[in-house]
Amino acid sequence: MLVKQFTVGMMGVCCYVVSCEQTKEAAIIDPGGDEDRVLDYCREKDLKVTYIVNTHGHPDHVCGNARIQEATGAKIVMHAEDVSYFSDPRIKGFFSSLGLPESPPIDVIVKDGAKIAIGKEHLQVIHTPGHTPGGICLYSPPHCFTGDTLFVGAIGRTDFPGGSMRQMIDAIKSRLMTLPPDTLVWPGHGYGGSQSTIAREAKTNPYLEL
Repeated sequence: MLVKQFTVGMMGVCCYVVSCEQTKEAAIIDPGGDEDRVLDYCREKDLKVTYIVNTHGHPDHVCGNARIQEATGAKIVMHAEDVSYFSDPRIKGFFSSLGLPESPPIDVIVKDGAKIAIGKEHLQVIHTPGHTPGGICLYSPPHCFTGDTLFVGAIGRTDFPGGSMRQMIDAIKSRLMTLPPDTLVWPGHGYGGSQSTIAREAKTNPYLEL
């Protein structure tokens, strides 16, 4: 699997283009802005984008869905818990204050353990609630795209509606820290760095001492 990381949008989201080297099929993870730059890369590499995968439903991670889908015809993927949660008018109202575009309807609703095929590669869905009810990480050895669950030396916020510190820590310890130590951690924001490993986070991340 080939991985290209972009820092995009007003909130510095780490967006990823992941692709199968053999088939040129690709997925875009968390398009949070600067869509033309991401699409230019896909055209330069002659990639066919088949999926847009959102690690969670916060506006800064889904605001590019419409533009990317319009340009590629890709299907939008999100966990079932976030599809229902972010459909609630009260939740929509809370996050609309950011002024970012809403996502079109979700095409593919996934649950824990689902596999998203990208040519001869795949992303396995790991449900990691805590930042949002339906937050997910995406695992394709040796890569793990951790969204706003796990950052380099930090974790995602849990003070937004739907957040839970207990769920976040439990999910990280039971679902992520059990991955192979050399697993590459690709975070949803580069606050503490743009890449890490499970071994490094297990050893140095202060939040995992809780």
